[in-house]
Amino acid sequence: MSGLVLSHISKGFKSGKVLEDVSIDVNAGEIVAIVGPSGVGKTVLLRIIAGLQEPDSGTVTIDGVDMTEASPESRGVGMAFQNFALFPHFNAFDNIASPLTARDTPANALKEKVGAVARLLKIDHVLGHAPRELSNGQKQRTALARALVAQPKVLLLDDPLRNVDAKLRYEMRLELPRLLRSYNAAVIYVTQDYKEAMALGDRIAVLRGGKIEQWATPRDVYATPASVEVAKLFGDPTINLLPSQVEQGGIQLLGRSVPAPQANGAVVAGLRPEHLKVSRTQTANGILCELDAVMPVNVRSVLYLRGPAGEEILATVGESEAAKFGRDHRQVWVDFAPENVLLFDAATGARIGHQAN
Repeated sequence: MSGLVLSHISKGFKSGKVLEDVSIDVNAGEIVAIVGPSGVGKTVLLRIIAGLQEPDSGTVTIDGVDMTEASPESRGVGMAFQNFALFPHFNAFDNIASPLTARDTPANALKEKVGAVARLLKIDHVLGHAPRELSNGQKQRTALARALVAQPKVLLLDDPLRNVDAKLRYEMRLELPRLLRSYNAAVIYVTQDYKEAMALGDRIAVLRGGKIEQWATPRDVYATPASVEVAKLFGDPTINLLPSQVEQGGIQLLGRSVPAPQANGAVVAGLRPEHLKVSRTQTANGILCELDAVMPVNVRSVLYLRGPAGEEILATVGESEAAKFGRDHRQVWVDFAPENVLLFDAATGARIGHQAN
């Protein structure tokens, strides 16, 4: 197939296993975001794909050819890092051109290709600048241009927006998908930021404990997370997690009975803050709660609530709605739809009803 296929990749060091039986595929023109906390093996996986490290087992296939033992320069892989990794003694032009220079590309073709990618990334006006003269945003674009200039079959991006300011990060989330797809490379984008993964990834691989815990579309990872830990990785503010016990086919959640036909024993109920409806006046199915605080966050506000039994709960509302609550402690009524409740096994953390990949 055209693109990248990783089959049963495992890698360990003296400190222990870092990757275990990792398998993913990325089609040409597709962006796959790999998400996970620090230290789970994301960068090691990229180094194996690039040929900078060898796996203990498994294969790396690019465009249908087994590249597991191939040299880095023969793989057709481009890579950009979070720390930019620019050559300090080269100007921006020479940094971008370095992959082409290594291939003895003729001067005219080299100049044309560097100019084209620089214009696309809007850095053609700083090609004569040394890295120390560039802003972080310009450094990031220079590093990305260097990774793209040789038109790689596979592009590896290791948290490239981590060290740029919030405004540029937002702009690049909008620009990058169009830019990357125009090169038709198989793209792996590594990040700890779930918003970047949701914005950029056609599919998301959640890497935890050296294994792929969930491999799905952004929509499915958010709406039907495989486990409590995956649910906590996606969402800001984080998902509400409330312990409960299944009795007679249901659970008590904030004093309300919710059906739980597939569950037994101890469970954890998850409710996204945006799925809670909060009202200052009593509603037909409203649950009386205490509003402790209101915190504005961008175009929404986070409400800090306490349930009937003192449960700590987060809800989100629009800014205009938040203004109606004021900032004082008060009683409010909370409602939710039972179909929005996610149930997790209290012992394993796995979502009840989830089918493993």
